[in-house]
Amino acid sequence: MELKRVVVTGLGAITPLGNDVATTWEAAVAGKSGAGPITHFDASKFKTQFACEVKGFNAAEHIDRKKLRQLDLYAQYAIVASRQAVEDSGLEQAPNLDRNRVGVIVAAGIGGLHTFEEEAGYYALNEEKGPKYNPFFIPKMIADIASGHVSMEYGYHGPNFGIVSACASSNNAIIDAFNYIRLGKADAFITGGAEAAIFPAGVGGFNSMHALSTRNDSPETASRPFSGSRDGFVMGEGSAILILEELEHAKARGAKIYAEVVGGGMSADAYHITATHPEGLGAILSMKMALDDANLKPEDIDYINVHGTSTPVGDIGEVKAIKELFGDAAYKLNISSTKSMTGHLLGATGAMEAIFSVKAVENDIVPPTINHADDDLDPEIDYNLNFTFNKAQKRQVRAALSNAFGFGGHNATVIVKKYEE
Repeated sequence: MELKRVVVTGLGAITPLGNDVATTWEAAVAGKSGAGPITHFDASKFKTQFACEVKGFNAAEHIDRKKLRQLDLYAQYAIVASRQAVEDSGLEQAPNLDRNRVGVIVAAGIGGLHTFEEEAGYYALNEEKGPKYNPFFIPKMIADIASGHVSMEYGYHGPNFGIVSACASSNNAIIDAFNYIRLGKADAFITGGAEAAIFPAGVGGFNSMHALSTRNDSPETASRPFSGSRDGFVMGEGSAILILEELEHAKARGAKIYAEVVGGGMSADAYHITATHPEGLGAILSMKMALDDANLKPEDIDYINVHGTSTPVGDIGEVKAIKELFGDAAYKLNISSTKSMTGHLLGATGAMEAIFSVKAVENDIVPPTINHADDDLDPEIDYNLNFTFNKAQKRQVRAALSNAFGFGGHNATVIVKKYEE
């Protein structure tokens, strides 16, 4: 069976750097941080009092107020980002669009955490009167509901579900959509991820694990992947959505093609519930599977958008994995962690970084890893690698590889490349 080719024809994003892809990309290339004091709640008593929040987002400007009652913030982000991506792609203007062959896979690592937190608190306050829950509690909370809302908005009847694999979730979503299309089971997909967990339960929960940076005196510089003084990740939020489409379907309607999706790899560390493998064994397997799937060699990759969360252990393991798999080719490519600017978008992070990879391929620009000082070194990290520290670099980007790793040992790698006839 000949596999069909899959291209990216639309992009949408609500992020800590901007409420669309153009603004987000411009800020990333400029090396801007999206971090600042938390405004979603009073975090003054928390170990971490800052995050990378979405700014200036008013859901009522985009979504009917009656419908808003049914939507957790994460789903609001997903709906608006999906609208942007669909509009960007022109998919709705496609002649004779077969809505039975358009699917939706929007992932979340956690889902409606704020909704759960509000409802649990309400029950505790009214325990003597008996339980009284909002009828929208369950459908607002569950992690698959963003996909459901997006499919209903457009009447797309193709495969529709959500994926939960922690911070690998939206890379898994992209890989699933990619596979459905190339196997001929769908013409197009809305795919990506959404998350909104910057609330007491989210911040407090990650604080209790010692996973978050506590650099409260300097939020903008707290996410510093690969630097010696890194002390944990900075939580982010938002949604990133891509339109994947079968090549001939896209060409037939004259769609703009940003890049081609050529490979996906998935693996398990089978090591620890939260820590990545210290030698990067699962990461090696995931990246190798993606390269094999794309029929590419290590030297064909020009840019790796790493998972790079700014945690003491995780960054080291990923660097080891890259060196082991890529060998000498590792020293010829660019590496960067855009989480240094966006923070960690959890279940949306893979899709956000896939968009950055697509834009890097489109524009031949590698966004930077910010917040690094030349004297802030980790002896376990090889600084002969090009981490694209502090300033974006122009170079040819024929193909880009994007990693996402999640609690539970989930690893997922996506590869995109320049589209050629």
